[in-house]
This record gives sequence, C-alpha cells and structure tokens, in this order.
Amino acid sequence: MNAIIGQPTPRVDGPAKVTGQARYAAEFRPHGLAYAALVTAAIPRGKIAAIDTTEAEQAPGVLAIIHHENCERLPYNELEKRPQVDAQSGDQLRVFQGPEVLFVGQPLAVVIAESQPQAEGAARLVRITYELDEPSTLFQLDDGKPPSEGNAKAGRVPESERGNADAAFATAPVQVEVWCSHAREQHNAMEPHATIAEWDGDRLTLWDKSQWVDNVRLEIAAIFGMEQEKIRVISPFVGGAFGSALRTWPHVTIAALCARRVGRAVRVELTRRQCFTAIGFRPMTRMRVALGADADGRLFSTVHEAWGQTSMYEEYAETTLEPARTTYSCPNVRTKYRLIELNTNSPCPMRAPGQSTGTLGVEMAMNELAAQMGIDPLELRRRNYADRDESADKPWTSKALWQCYEVGAQRFGWTTRPPAGSLRDGRWQVGWGMATAIYHADRSACTAGVTLYADGRLVVRTATSDMGPGTYTAMAQVAADTLALPIERIDVEIGDTEMPKAPVHGGSITMASVGSAVRAACEALRDKLVPLRGNDKDAPEAVLQRHGLEMLQAEAESKPGNESKDYASAAFGAVFAEVRVDPALGILRVSRLVGAYDVGRVINPLVARSQCIGGMMGGIGMALHESAEWDPALGRVMNANLAEYLVPVCADTPALDVSFVGEPDLVFNPLGAKGLAEVALCGVAPAIADAVWHATGRRFRDMPIRVEDILGED
Repeated sequence: MNAIIGQPTPRVDGPAKVTGQARYAAEFRPHGLAYAALVTAAIPRGKIAAIDTTEAEQAPGVLAIIHHENCERLPYNELEKRPQVDAQSGDQLRVFQGPEVLFVGQPLAVVIAESQPQAEGAARLVRITYELDEPSTLFQLDDGKPPSEGNAKAGRVPESERGNADAAFATAPVQVEVWCSHAREQHNAMEPHATIAEWDGDRLTLWDKSQWVDNVRLEIAAIFGMEQEKIRVISPFVGGAFGSALRTWPHVTIAALCARRVGRAVRVELTRRQCFTAIGFRPMTRMRVALGADADGRLFSTVHEAWGQTSMYEEYAETTLEPARTTYSCPNVRTKYRLIELNTNSPCPMRAPGQSTGTLGVEMAMNELAAQMGIDPLELRRRNYADRDESADKPWTSKALWQCYEVGAQRFGWTTRPPAGSLRDGRWQVGWGMATAIYHADRSACTAGVTLYADGRLVVRTATSDMGPGTYTAMAQVAADTLALPIERIDVEIGDTEMPKAPVHGGSITMASVGSAVRAACEALRDKLVPLRGNDKDAPEAVLQRHGLEMLQAEAESKPGNESKDYASAAFGAVFAEVRVDPALGILRVSRLVGAYDVGRVINPLVARSQCIGGMMGGIGMALHESAEWDPALGRVMNANLAEYLVPVCADTPALDVSFVGEPDLVFNPLGAKGLAEVALCGVAPAIADAVWHATGRRFRDMPIRVEDILGED
C-alpha cells in the first residue's frame, strides 16, 4: 500500500472550492427560503421583564417573531449517553423556553423575514426590558468546582496522584514553581456558523455547518422528541471550524423552530459578533506547575494544578492535566483541576483542547528548570524521556519522539545555541526556544461504503466531514491505493446522515477511524471481485462489463480492538522557535519555526504539511495575539470582531519548516496513521515564550505576550 498513499497529492476538492462550486451551509437555496435574525441579551444575568415586538412585527417583510412567550415547548429529552464533544454535566441552553438570562449574547428572540436585511432591521426594533441579578463575571482562583463524575469518566479527572508528589517536591534538590495562563480564545473560522432548516410534514432537513452530522441528528431528535430517521443533516463542506462545529449549538434548534413556525425553509446565519457568544471558545485557564528534580535534572516530582472557566449552566472540562501525567518520566505526579463558573456562554473544544493548554504549563516549567540548572532544554528532555505511558502503565503503540528531537534540532541548528541574551542582529535581540508536543491518539468505529461502476468510476461514501484537513483527498488516496485505481476515477461523498455512519470529525481521529473504514470497504469490494475475475487479469470495470453488472457495492465497519487496553497511543513532536525582539519599540516577531513530528504513516505529505503550518500559526496566535478581552463589569467580550480580535496574518508568518519521522503505527490501526492536526499546535507557544526569555532575559508566563509587556518592567 505505497503507490498512492504517501504521495504529495493536490487536493481533489480544490477546483470545486476555487471555482465556487463547493456549497457551504448558508449557500443552499431550498424553495421559498426565508431568513432569520437573532435578538440577543444585553445583560449577563437576570430575567426578561417584558418583551415588546409591536414595532418589529409591522416592519416590512416580517413573517414571524419567536420568543419565550410564544415559543412551543420542546421536550429536550436527556440522552442516554452524552456525546464526548458536549459538556458532560449540567443542562444545555434551552432556547426560548423561559425568561431567564444567563449571559450577554444569549438568544432571546428571533425574527423571520423575506430577506436578511429585513430580518436584521426588524430585530433591532424588538424592545426588551430586564430584571437584573448580580452576575458572576470575575475569574477568581478560589477552590473552584471539581469536575463531575461524568467529566471524570470522560478523562477530565478532578484530581490524580501517583507516588507522593508534594513530599517529593519538598525534598527536591532543585525546585521550580511556575504560574502561567492563556487568555480566552475564539475560533474565528472563515465560514460563520449557519443552519438552513426545512420541514416536509414531520420530516426535517438541516443544512448545517457541522463536524459531526450524525450528532446533529441525534441531538435535534432529542430536543424535538423525534425519531432520528426523520431527520437528515447535510454538510458537504466546512469552511474551517477548529472544534467550534463539533457541538449542536442553539441556532440549529432555532432554525428548525423558525421553519416549523412559518412553514418554509429558513436560514439562520450567525454574525461575526454572534460567533463570540452563540458558539463556544477555548476557556481561559490559569495554571500552577511545580517541578522537583535531582542534581542531574531528573524529575521526581511534578505538580500541575489548573483552573478553567465554564458557564453557569454547563460544566465544560478539558484534559488539561494529561500532559503532566504522560509527557515525561516521573515517579511522583499530582494533578488537580477546578472549574470557575461564570455568566458566559459555554466553552467548547478548540484545536488540541486541554492538551495545548496543559503542554503550555508543563513545557514552560521545563524550560525554566533547564535555565535554573544550566542544562540545555533539549538535554533536559532527553534525561526525562518516558519509554512508556507511566500514567496508564502501558507501553506506547509507537513513539519516535527521540527522533523528533534529533531531526528538529538538526534542521534548526540547535547545537549552536548561544548563551541567553548574547545573540543580536542590529537593534534586534534574537532568542531560541524549544518545547515538546504531545497529543493522545484516538480511534472510533466508522462505516464506509464503496460502489464500483462499470465505467470504471469508484464512489466512496461515509458521513464524515471535512473542515480543511483534506478528508476528500486522503480518502480518495486510500481507496485508490487499496484497489490500484487511478485517483482521478475516485469520487468521495461525505457529510450526509444518509451515508454510512461516521464518528466526530475532530480530535485528530478521522484518518485513523474513517481511513481504516474506507480501506476495509475497498478490501471487501476487492474480495467480491475475486470470484468474478477468475484467472483473468482484467481491470475491475472490465470484470463488471463481462458479467453484465452496472455496479458492485461493498460496505464495511472498522473499529478499535483490544489495542487500547494493552497500549497507550499518542502523536509526538519537537518544536524549535526563533524570535526577534526590538526592546525600544516592544516589537516581537517570530522569525523561524521548525517542527518535527511522529504521526505514524503520513497519507499525504502535502496536506499534512499544510495541517502542521496551520497548527504552528495557531500557536503563534496563542503566544502573541489571541485574547478575547473580557470586561467583568459588563460581562462581555469587548473585541468581538475581526478588527480587534487579533490573529496572525501574512506579515506575522515566519519561515516554517516541517518534518515527519517515525514509522507507520500498525498496532494502533490498520492504516498506521496517528493523526496530526492537534499535535501541530501543541508546544508552539511555550517554545516561543522560551525564545523570548533567551532573547531578553525576561520570563513572560501569561499568553499572549503583548507590546506593552515587552515595554513594561519586570
């Protein structure tokens, strides 16, 4: 399986995207489409005292206005098992079911009209008066709320310990204690979230921006008390999401309510400002990391405590503490995780959720330990290399992190790293930093179907999504490689609940899960061809033609076996960063990033590199740019737009170098791929922070590092 897999194949969906033929959720046009605009809360906590829609109802083109006083009551049935992308405890936001206000931006009403401008204009005419309650808007490090039992079962444990970390730290010859944080981050994908809903009797079709169409169907069925079979969800293309489209957000329910009310298809498309409140975000997290080491730099105590923000109505928790338990060899490890409840919308997964946060804290502490001991940061990591997952006490299915260190260091030129503060280029102070990257590798059950036609065309169908990593292309490569067909004859159809069931398109599991299912389906088709072919060597389409068959179909499921019981799996990486700092002007630039990654088999080096440089840019954003500016007095994000919420742009893009190391991980799955989207973000921010210290001699532990931080005093 090496003729097409492993080749840098251009994206097969590229022409459709650049010519405008690819259709996204808001671009479908069912007959009689009407448009909706949300009316959102202006206070962080309280109740609606009165709502006046008189003027709005008389506005041109208005078809209906829905709010808590006239909305149908929905059952919101509890699911037997919550999807892993949802908060594992609490109660989801129930739209228009009562007068309670829980956060600024909460949808309180919706206006349906003949056109989008008419809907938005009328929405501004809806008058709401409130009864105010005292909100909780200040992120304070009290003891917080421990994650619930449901979260603990999902891997978000409130506390864990092996050995006695506190006692070991107290007696450690070398001690480092680091407090650090990152700000609340928003996804801000190119495509805003949108849903079009259309009823046909008691059947509902949803065109939705989604990373998991089967989950949308599951959750909307529960909310409306319907049979899942009566709901179809379509999402062939997703214009970026980074985790924001994993969940089924309230606007999806609103679209279905609107369509049922007016008896027409209705589109709800969020504005850019509403994307800061109507969907989730990466929660602000504050952390304490304490490391104790012997005189040789070998860890024998690790303490990692974290506080993350969540909403008042749902308990969103992350795997923030996992890197502390798994990245390095250490006999005594204690972790503690707490949630700070605020009057805000619920956070949600954002690329490398929890892992990138935890890696930030652990890697910053490791770099400070290296500096305190006068040990090269790379050498310190080698001395604490974990040959197995000590948290689970299991061997890795594969691990080539040592090779990542070697290749990354060689390509960066790390062995020539000068002393801190000594490297200059004119007025610029130059610094080098590095960090380890780790992200757990997971796999879920998936089904795929393939159809071979007599004209030689092969169609692959599965309900997975593609938000940008190249799903269409990679699945076409797997199918072409398995059946020895030209990739030009492969059509991939995805993003529809009428297709074979697929898992969530997130968590870097798609290649391992969906790719394995596509391979299995193609192998099943090949097995069906064997008796038809006999001793002939004819091409597959010729076999069908000879037997008078128009098509031949096969379907197969691929799912994890016992490997997860016997092994631990993860993708690994090493990140090296160079920065330039102008101390007089406070300018900070990342000039080079080098990443070496162990991600198992690389299906397509071209799109894999694209994923890695995207992750690197996300890490630059975390380190230097991204922060949703929260005003506790108003309980709102003040820069909820793309003009003031800063993200890295072309001018911020450094020289990016990506390498892949290691071998296919055939213990983990039949394809040998471990996933790479998330691991490419992990480690970037702490590497940059360490490079800033190496350039300036100053530690900045709260991300993002700003101009005013560089100009300010220690």
